[in-house]
Amino acid sequence: QVRLVESGGGLVQAGGSLRLSCEASGSIFSINAMGWYRQAPGKQRELVASITSGGDTNYADSVKGRFTVSTAKNTVYLQMASLKPEDTAVYFCNADLTYWNGDYYIRDDDQWGQGTQVTVSS
Repeated sequence: QVRLVESGGGLVQAGGSLRLSCEASGSIFSINAMGWYRQAPGKQRELVASITSGGDTNYADSVKGRFTVSTAKNTVYLQMASLKPEDTAVYFCNADLTYWNGDYYIRDDDQWGQGTQVTVSS
């Protein structure tokens, strides 16, 4: 009943910028928070940035001052600047939301997108 679709990944040179988008669709009643995680080869998935419905944000230390998370309606954005090769990873969108399954409302904090590749060349 809910779908998260990411876009905006790609190949960029070090020092460059990219903007990722993730749109949530379906029978969504409310969104409590959305965020971005990333997973590099051989590493665990890690939080990059998140934002609550109240606008509170949280960033990984490694991206503070370079990345900005924002939302508009059911879409979360990640503006990435001053990219470094170590930012190379698959970026996943996550949502904590409440949706209608046809019978009742369900709160689910484990909604994920399919991932989008970001590659930063040196």
